[in-house]
Amino acid sequence: MESRFLLLSEVATELNVSDSQVYHMVRSGELPAIKIGGRGQWRVERAKLEEYILQKYAETAAWVRDNPLTEREAE
Repeated sequence: MESRFLLLSEVATELNVSDSQVYHMVRSGELPAIKIGGRGQWRVERAKLEEYILQKYAETAAWVRDNPLTEREAE
């Protein structure tokens, strides 16, 4: 059974980005996360990560639609 919550390093692995990029995404509020425990360790709920990924697909699709390739770029 998959864990409900992920470490930031696990999120980084899933997204193929650095740990520091994930930390910035969490601290900026871009990616929802919680702080738990006495040391305030960050955790990202797997469901929130999946929602984030879907949101990024939608944002990317909108960007592609609004920024079509020109003939020069297609080469």
